[in-house]
Amino acid sequence: MIQLTIMSKEREPMERGSLYCVSTGPGDPMLMTLKAVQVTEQCPVVALSVDFTRRDKSCGKKDTKSLKENCAAYQIAAPVVKGIEGKEHLFLSMPMTKDKEVLSASHRQAADRIIEYLSQGISVAWLTLGDTTIYASSLYAARLVKEGGYQVELISGVPSFCAAAARLGEPLVSGSQQLHILPSSYRIEEALACPGTKVLMKAGSRLSQVKKLLTEQGFEAKGVQRCGMKGEKVYPSAAELDEEAGYYTLLIVKERD
Repeated sequence: MIQLTIMSKEREPMERGSLYCVSTGPGDPMLMTLKAVQVTEQCPVVALSVDFTRRDKSCGKKDTKSLKENCAAYQIAAPVVKGIEGKEHLFLSMPMTKDKEVLSASHRQAADRIIEYLSQGISVAWLTLGDTTIYASSLYAARLVKEGGYQVELISGVPSFCAAAARLGEPLVSGSQQLHILPSSYRIEEALACPGTKVLMKAGSRLSQVKKLLTEQGFEAKGVQRCGMKGEKVYPSAAELDEEAGYYTLLIVKERD
């Protein structure tokens, strides 16, 4: 009698997918880097940040067409990334709030949803407006993904303040001048005293206060609203700033003479 010995072969572990935080640049699709385009094309899943509590609230979580239309990063990538419409789109809730508990919960939820794909060997490209290393909400969730043992790669892009300076036709800094990047949704009074050029990001949320402060302290400032996007506006001086300008408004403040 012949006995058959069945050897149990250990199952090789499934190769994990990677998370790519992809910078789309400031607004003009032509400023999205070749690497950003190629990485996005290679990923089966494209993640998009949405805010159901504010501007995306009217869309509804199932109205994917409207969600994509309201996502600036997606609108930048769509004309240059081949096949992006046919990919799976993962909508991640990133509420625009300063509530730390709400933010922490949204970051954890986003990380968990991404890990569901990565654990199955599916890579995800998370599109981020501007450059992913500058005030990007995706970085908080990406850190949690990395802590979970998954590969995370940041794909850099053209920052909005560089594009805005080019649009204004002026250098940000020259010689030994310093450059300071400030989130103007927070208190900026002390930071304005720093030497060199100051870039005020996301100025639209409190533009009237910022404009008053700049005028009172005698700063020279220029701004660009929706740089490279539809509805772009250029403001050659602080006095011309539209106090009703939107969230995507950036100011470049030069050092006083």
